[in-house]
Amino acid sequence: MNKKDAQALKDFPKDITDRADTPCYLISEDVIKRNCEILDRVQKATGAKILLAMKAFALPKVFPLIRKYLHGVCASGPIEAQMGREDFNREVHTYSPAFTPDQMRRTIQFSDHIVFNSVSQWHAHRDAIKASGKNIEIGIRCNPGHAEVEVDLYNPCVPGSRFGVNPEDLEGVDLTGISGLHFHAMCEQNSDVLVRVLDSFEKRFGHLIDRMRWINFGGGHHITRDDYDIDLLINTVNDFRRRHNNINVYLEPGEAVVLNAGVFVTQVLDRIHNGMDIAIADSSAETHMPDVLAMPYRPHLVGAGEADEKKNTFKIGCISCLAGDFIGTYSFDEPLKIGQRLVFTDMALYSFVKNTNFNGVELPSLITFSLERGTFDIVRKFGYEDYRSRLA
Repeated sequence: MNKKDAQALKDFPKDITDRADTPCYLISEDVIKRNCEILDRVQKATGAKILLAMKAFALPKVFPLIRKYLHGVCASGPIEAQMGREDFNREVHTYSPAFTPDQMRRTIQFSDHIVFNSVSQWHAHRDAIKASGKNIEIGIRCNPGHAEVEVDLYNPCVPGSRFGVNPEDLEGVDLTGISGLHFHAMCEQNSDVLVRVLDSFEKRFGHLIDRMRWINFGGGHHITRDDYDIDLLINTVNDFRRRHNNINVYLEPGEAVVLNAGVFVTQVLDRIHNGMDIAIADSSAETHMPDVLAMPYRPHLVGAGEADEKKNTFKIGCISCLAGDFIGTYSFDEPLKIGQRLVFTDMALYSFVKNTNFNGVELPSLITFSLERGTFDIVRKFGYEDYRSRLA
């Protein structure tokens, strides 16, 4: 048994995965706690504040656990900001490429920090913020000019990016009222990448940093991954703060908070053969695991190998009408059987926050559990009314 399967079975034992109705997202509170303890170590060693990126994970059921450790959330608009205020109830930082006046009104209501994508957006909304009477910190998103994200779909610094200002955009601009700068240029990456991104950011915007109260290093920091260099992250943040008058630093990871904290449980409904063995699962990559097709990537399946690595190879197909709705091709020691459960790992993040009812495919249940406390809670089951209410 490989190390990844051994850890998955330890965190998500068979008696738990067999207990859940399929399809479902099964979330371990114990793993979330373990991740948060690692993040808190970084906070304590650097004085930086870490926020949960709600775009990656937004499950109010476990917010009380996460807020014991993290300082708040970062939101992508007024809806996430409202959930952050009402359910997380610590700092709420909100950024969007653009806001309508109504969106800004609601964003002001729920936010402590608002980060604008351009000078023109700041100018369009600063009077509304001032009129609110709230003490809101205002920031500008900057393009750091360097990224090492291989897939352009996820690269905020790709040529022609709509994210953030360049140094020339701030020339001659009166920044009175701006208290921070924000950059985000990473995706599932180690701290050595941050070193290079930060160096580029300082070269481009260093003349402004000491005029600010805070700098937000954005997300994409895979801090809780086994091979992540935490000491380098700590040293990098501490060195940056020393260079800039002990300036406040924020980080806003999403994946690191819930890395390996969830699995997706589905089961085989049918087997067919069309040039190869195909198993039809009671789920859908298109609707339940959209990044599988968008990135694309092949999620890890507990107990399975690469195609043709083991004796029996199956392509895992799904239940929507999309011709390409396949999760991937895997091999097994024994042929898959109808009713057999399949457990895909690392499915807490960018899964249920992105899923859809396309084709009338029912949404998976949301379930949390804790081996430490002996709990198993069905947070939500979905049905026809959830589909109907989204359409009319």
